[in-house]
Amino acid sequence: MDVPILTDGTVTLRALDDRDLAGVLEQCLDPVSIEWTQVPVPFGLADAVEFVDVIAPGAWADGSQWIFCVDAVLPDGSRYAGNIALRDEGHGRAEIAYGAHPAARGTGVMEAGLRLLLEWGFTQQGLQTVVWRATVGNWASRKLAWRLGFSLDGVLRHSHVSRGELVDAWVGTLLVDEPREPSGRWLSVPVLEGGGLRLRPFVDDDLPRVVEACSDERTQQWLGRMPAPYTASSAQAWMAANTEKQATGRSVTWAITDPADDVALGSIEVFDIAPEDAEIGYWSHPDARGRGVMTGALHLVTDWAFAELGLGRVRAFAAVGNAASRHVIEAAGFRQTGVERLGTVLRTGLADVAIYDVLAEEWSRR
Repeated sequence: MDVPILTDGTVTLRALDDRDLAGVLEQCLDPVSIEWTQVPVPFGLADAVEFVDVIAPGAWADGSQWIFCVDAVLPDGSRYAGNIALRDEGHGRAEIAYGAHPAARGTGVMEAGLRLLLEWGFTQQGLQTVVWRATVGNWASRKLAWRLGFSLDGVLRHSHVSRGELVDAWVGTLLVDEPREPSGRWLSVPVLEGGGLRLRPFVDDDLPRVVEACSDERTQQWLGRMPAPYTASSAQAWMAANTEKQATGRSVTWAITDPADDVALGSIEVFDIAPEDAEIGYWSHPDARGRGVMTGALHLVTDWAFAELGLGRVRAFAAVGNAASRHVIEAAGFRQTGVERLGTVLRTGLADVAIYDVLAEEWSRR
């Protein structure tokens, strides 16, 4: 099959050729490409030549892959944006694959190229199903697949080869008759500022502070489901779980910091997000206690939840005996509506929990 030229007027898909050698080399030397793809390491100019002049044309010749160059004018003036492919699996199925040049990331060029590829595959090649796979943790690939309308169908354990090892892989599908748009909400973590606080996404540099806070005796007492001992691995798993919940529209988690030094003072989360309401939960580092930090953070996040999520109610809970946490909730303007007997787990066992909420109209009148 001759390689067709596909274009939307801005982005063009075409055959790879020698003008792309420098771009292919740069892409395959990029640390992100090395981490998440199977480009040879080390990778040199000879490898780029083999990919452009031998592997890609050979795949077209034997029908195993339809590999395209993504051609568009990038911010640095270059044109090679990356390469994308459909790998024919027979019976109307193909796997989609893509890799972006660093200069193309965040420009929307790869998404436009993949839309051209999918349209061509479904309409010209008779595909019924396109499969997407990525190593668990490759959030950039997953978010791009989400934008294109792919479902997330699960995790295939130890099914993906990465640098000679078997790792877990996400898998998703897009069917010919499905809309090529997101089917759910992907929540981001906006920076919120006010009252001398700055709320921002957690980053890897926060891990030691998370471990300190979650190893604290008071935190461990009131949050009985928290791992004990709480290790760096526990913190990493918690941060990964937060990202997963944001990607599936279930929660948003912030690090609470002082703008003066950006050191994490605690965590606050909106979770169990439903069309009509959501819950807010939090924990603090010992350094933050007694300073009004958590009450201020609760104000900021409640404002955001009503304004951005359009909720009618925000809920909060605290163990009946947790006077400090209940003071935070009450000082923020929440009203106690009841007590659920044995409704929470402490380190010492089940305990009664005080139930609080605030309605949108009550919050707006504050």
